[in-house]
Amino acid sequence: MIRYAKLTTVDEALALLGEDRWRILAGGTDFYPAQGAKPFRDNILDINGLAALRGIAETDDYWWIGARTTWSDVVRHKLPRAFDALKAAACEVGSVQIQNVASVAGNLCNASPAADGVPALQVVDAEVELRSAKATRYLPLGGFILGNRRTALQPDEMVTAIRVPKRSAVGSSAFVKLGARRYLVISIAMAAARLVIEDGVVADAAIAVGACSAVARRLAGVEAALRGQPVTAALADAVLSAPIDELSPIADVRGSAEYREHAAREIVVRAVCAATSLGEGKVAA
Repeated sequence: MIRYAKLTTVDEALALLGEDRWRILAGGTDFYPAQGAKPFRDNILDINGLAALRGIAETDDYWWIGARTTWSDVVRHKLPRAFDALKAAACEVGSVQIQNVASVAGNLCNASPAADGVPALQVVDAEVELRSAKATRYLPLGGFILGNRRTALQPDEMVTAIRVPKRSAVGSSAFVKLGARRYLVISIAMAAARLVIEDGVVADAAIAVGACSAVARRLAGVEAALRGQPVTAALADAVLSAPIDELSPIADVRGSAEYREHAAREIVVRAVCAATSLGEGKVAA
């Protein structure tokens, strides 16, 4: 017998996860398209009644984003400029109707290489809170998403929140997405950049690119090339000449591997310029 449960407390949900295998339903914007016309074969745990998992809060050490927080919630919440890239990415997650119900955690658990929210969360060093009935653990986002449609989530666990350390919620950020059209499109490539500027110099940099490898990647070579650079138009040259060995673009109907690599460099330049205000007035990718 296939079971369906919609509970109102996190503890009840975790208890069920510890007893049997369940498929978790949150916003459903990936869940239902993936199911299609196939009959349901799995137990369904509907977490849309878990009010405790929706919202954004600030503590002394972290910004806390509940697993059920929608992308529209992210856009509307007052957050530091370091989250501007995440807000921009939120506006790219499908249509406004999708953004109103799709959850931040769902975007991560779906583990698509083209998940819009991942690069923007990577540049603020986000970590995932995983809870079971027995324990709570935290994984950096890079340790949670393991590959295309693969995560470190265990059968008895549920993602309950995303945490961003206050030390990383500094500076300004920007997000640039490249697709075959302006709206409602799967990314060919996307980039998020967060820069900390002190006395006109890049004191710190965090750069991530998505849709150009099995999982979104931080670009350590680009970050190193930017640190210590004065904030001038020459930042573009630093990006264009830096190594990007972390990427392994694929070729598909949306673009060749070679095109993706060239495009990734260009949109990183645009994201960096936007994060420093050097790109004001430029048309987005």
